[in-house]
Amino acid sequence: MLFNFANVLLFLVVGCLFVTLNLVLSRLLQTRLFTDEKYMPYECGEDPIGDTRIKFNARFYVIALIFLIFDVEIVFLFPWGVVFREIGLLAFVEMLVFIFILLVGLAYVWVKGDLQWIRSIQSVREEIEQ
Repeated sequence: MLFNFANVLLFLVVGCLFVTLNLVLSRLLQTRLFTDEKYMPYECGEDPIGDTRIKFNARFYVIALIFLIFDVEIVFLFPWGVVFREIGLLAFVEMLVFIFILLVGLAYVWVKGDLQWIRSIQSVREEIEQ
């Protein structure tokens, strides 16, 4: 019994030594060239213009999150589709309920206006006032 724990302990010690050794070696062997270009915000060859902290529209993040949510949920349809013939009518009804819930979520996001790329100033003011 203790032999099994000794194997785990040996594995952890060897792993920690390996990581530590690689970090020390990389620290010793690295080249340290500190130039003005190194401290620039972008190292792609282009000189930055203006401030790097620009205002970014949060709507892009909202659209991306909505896409990810629906994309991940749709992934659940593939295993269901593979074994559809074996699982019967109950699983079909359950998947219809699942798809209905997704459609309700899509309708909610659509009605709320989160799928619009450009919103009028009036609609933004109305949201703030509510």
